[in-house]
Amino acid sequence: MRQDEITDIVERAAKLVAEQYVFPEVASGIAAHLGDRLRAGAYDGAADPAALGALVTSDLQAANGDLHLRLKHHETPLADIAGDPAEEQFAQLAARTMGGVARVERLPGNVGLLEIAPYLFPPQLAGDLVIAALRLLAGTDALLLDLRSNRGGSPDMVALVCGWFFAEPTHLHTMHERAGTTHQYWSAAWLPAPRYAPDKPVLVLTGPETFSGGEELAYDLQQLGRATVVGERTRGGAHPRVGHRLHPHLELTVPVARPVNAASGTNWEGCGVAPDVETPAGEARDVAYRRALEALLAADPGRPTAAEAREALAALS
Repeated sequence: MRQDEITDIVERAAKLVAEQYVFPEVASGIAAHLGDRLRAGAYDGAADPAALGALVTSDLQAANGDLHLRLKHHETPLADIAGDPAEEQFAQLAARTMGGVARVERLPGNVGLLEIAPYLFPPQLAGDLVIAALRLLAGTDALLLDLRSNRGGSPDMVALVCGWFFAEPTHLHTMHERAGTTHQYWSAAWLPAPRYAPDKPVLVLTGPETFSGGEELAYDLQQLGRATVVGERTRGGAHPRVGHRLHPHLELTVPVARPVNAASGTNWEGCGVAPDVETPAGEARDVAYRRALEALLAADPGRPTAAEAREALAALS
């Protein structure tokens, strides 16, 4: 990359961070650090956009480890438009991945399995597909919600999915923006699918790849007492961000707000979502499945699916 090109990208990044980052007192320090590093020649001779993105990201995150604050490299060129430069790519990914509905299955014992990956896409892109999955699973007696490969997504989709689990609209969190304004997020008041009865066990599977919106869904259900989280601690990225195209292959993502959960009064930034049942992510499905089957048999040993539930438990032993 040319040196003038590198200088322009880093200077623009520093300016945007100073103007928009959710914590103003941190933002000024990060911007100054980028300027110091630029003058010290830290980015001189970056071989390509990917290399520059990695160097700048390391410096952006040096202050407080905010994983949403980064200079992200994209293999596919970004759209040169106002607003989110990766929006078109995101929509194409939603279309290729069935709106994030990676797996829908009824397991023996009438336990449902829903895997949402790679993202919780916005309702306007994937709402119909997610609702279809929820309708299919409505008749199951317990649910495994697999978020181990979920890398984030839309808080509006989180609110939609949470609406399935709560009988009444439930305050999930309040988003606090840098400018001092706030916005409340509540679980969806109505869905075109039967609610998942509050007495049905829900177990959420997490791992070290679970991030951002995936963490929010796990955290909301856990903190509001609707689900048990099984697996490993998640990555720890809570701040929603906006994207800026600084180069055809480089997007600066700047966190602009912080959520405060209605139950905990805090969030999962920097610490991740701690599982209620800690187990290696690769074993989380079997562990959660066993717990679901045991809970169903304990509640009603004579249930119509008791025989297949016992067979499934025996196979897990």
